Amino acid sequence: MTSGTSSRARALTALLALVLASSLAGSLAAFAPAPASAGGGLRWKDVDTGSDAQFRGLAPVSRKVAWVSGTEGTVLRTIDGGKRWIDVSPGGDTGDLEFRDIEAWDDMHAVILSIGSGGDSRIYRTGNGGRTWTEGFRNRNKQAFYDCLGFWDRRHGLAMSDPVNGTFRILATNDGGKSWTKRKSAGMPPALDGEFGFAASGTCLVTAGDDDAWIASGGTAARVFHSEDRGRTWTVTDTPIRRGDAAGVFSLAVRNTRTLVAVGGDFEKPNARKDTSAYSEDAGTTWTRGGRLGGYRSGAAFLPRTAKTGSPSAGVIAVGPSGTDVSYDVGATWTSVEKGSLDAVECTRDGACWASGSDGRVAVLRGLK
Repeated sequence: MTSGTSSRARALTALLALVLASSLAGSLAAFAPAPASAGGGLRWKDVDTGSDAQFRGLAPVSRKVAWVSGTEGTVLRTIDGGKRWIDVSPGGDTGDLEFRDIEAWDDMHAVILSIGSGGDSRIYRTGNGGRTWTEGFRNRNKQAFYDCLGFWDRRHGLAMSDPVNGTFRILATNDGGKSWTKRKSAGMPPALDGEFGFAASGTCLVTAGDDDAWIASGGTAARVFHSEDRGRTWTVTDTPIRRGDAAGVFSLAVRNTRTLVAVGGDFEKPNARKDTSAYSEDAGTTWTRGGRLGGYRSGAAFLPRTAKTGSPSAGVIAVGPSGTDVSYDVGATWTSVEKGSLDAVECTRDGACWASGSDGRVAVLRGLK
């Protein structure tokens, strides 16, 4: 077992312990109301999914349409704003898989990624609302462990694996996930010993514009890699976010090709606030230490344009096992919104924000002004 694999094993063991703890905490606190003044009046309203899966994969399309994916091979879809959820899980031999990332374009087309070593890392796609799924990729390399996906449009996207032979591995698709090709490792800077990615919320890989992509790392480093040519070549920069066996950058929020926010921390110390966020206004070339979050955060997203957030939006929301925080200055300062465990958050072009987490929890954000 390599040191990198050992670090990932320790990280996964710690994450499982955190999931069990946060699930219990979430059962007690997930529905606790936030103070009226917290987070500028923002609050989460839960919608009933009828599931007890943990949903780290989240792909909202609009106020009405959203997809979630998670444990036990579960994939759900709603087309009425969460009033009713349809189980569109692939079935077959996927029942034990964890679908940690999902990308969707409408109520019919979506791509899902499962995590794990070897053949447990797979990618499936659907073009008929989840009635049927087609396998586009199954990992054959024992060292690879795929963490997340990102797309520029319906056809072009990337998938990221932990380092294989000293570099992060990148797959590319030009046909909407039907097939995938490995990018040459020569274009990727070397990974540090013990550096890897976190499959925490499907946002360790993000895209913007026509060609830009970023991936985030943790472990012995807390770095962000940037590509300007759809994953063919990359540069890398350190961030001030804490690092460790269970620490690093867990999520990237991207507003455009210049402005990004990174959140993370240490999921073995979910309430530790120091060095949990950073932001960049030069496409990730340099990073500035951000404000202190309420603890470790696994997901982040830019809020939609509103009177409060401005245009383009300077508002960012971050979620984790101990609560939700909001920033109205691109991550320089943060305010607590409410307690309660959530893993992933995404916002849509028509002004909706969705979040997902353990025990089948899915919520929509209220109070945007």
